[in-house]
Amino acid sequence: MRRTKTTRIPFPLPVQQYARCIDATRRPADHIGDWPTQGQVYPIEYRCNARTGKLQVHVLGFHAERPYGAFDQRRFETVADVWLN
Repeated sequence: MRRTKTTRIPFPLPVQQYARCIDATRRPADHIGDWPTQGQVYPIEYRCNARTGKLQVHVLGFHAERPYGAFDQRRFETVADVWLN
């Protein structure tokens, strides 16, 4: 029997994640940019911090100049994962 080409799963996976902000407190005084609202659902992406290796939440569509526009995981809870075709 002849082997055919193996199917490979794309990376990153074609998934759009959504999360609800559960903690919008303690905004840093030097933060310049968008800040989440508690109870609001946002499209997000999890990325590793290059320095610490910890996962951080990036809200898609948010803009931040300073400090870097990523949020700690404790501020969000995942509500949906939508697979894209």
